[in-house]
Amino acid sequence: MARLTKNQKTARSKVEAGKAYSLQEAAALVKEITLTKFDSSVDIDVRLGVDPRKANQMVRGIASLPHGTGKTVRVLALVSPDKEEEARAAGADYVGLDEYIAKIEGGWTDVDIIITMPSVMAKVGRLGRILGPRNLMPNPKSGTVTTEVGKAVTDVKGGKIDFKVDKTGIIHASIGKVSFPADKIYENALEVIQTISKLKPSAAKGTYFKSIHMSSTMSPGIEVETKTVAGI
Repeated sequence: MARLTKNQKTARSKVEAGKAYSLQEAAALVKEITLTKFDSSVDIDVRLGVDPRKANQMVRGIASLPHGTGKTVRVLALVSPDKEEEARAAGADYVGLDEYIAKIEGGWTDVDIIITMPSVMAKVGRLGRILGPRNLMPNPKSGTVTTEVGKAVTDVKGGKIDFKVDKTGIIHASIGKVSFPADKIYENALEVIQTISKLKPSAAKGTYFKSIHMSSTMSPGIEVETKTVAGI
């Protein structure tokens, strides 16, 4: 096992073993225990009492973070020529169709989000084997297959994120940067958690929120006391 650095020991000493913190406390503490020289991402991991192997217990949704993610999101709009100007005006970084499909088939995936339209999904669909494993495949449920291309680009650039439960029953979401004030980290986290709460499948029985942890890049995880989170 790797030996902890002095900074890592300092960070861990600030997180009380076995203690679950309120969401507000966790948002403040994650800033204290992050000692990286770069502006680390803040993430939450939410373990749900669902069986994601069953279609009627899949949890997937969209949250609009009130304070954005703090990240520069690179957007590719795969659209027909009549929608190109709308996508560019909304701030898409790359706009086109056939040339970008060919680029992706050649191995290029240097984007964070791909937005497209129902009318060109027949062409985009064949990229599934490349985009699927990278979680880049556009999906109507996440709002990335739409006729309202400009709005979709604006939403994504403004802090809209999509999430889904993984095969172990956990949702991982990035909710900001440690440079954010604690209240903004808290409000972003609360928005994601409350959105997940609204998506509870009727087929899920027992405890829905099994655990919530907050962490930053390379920091220890902070357990959040689920009973302290309003609206779940």
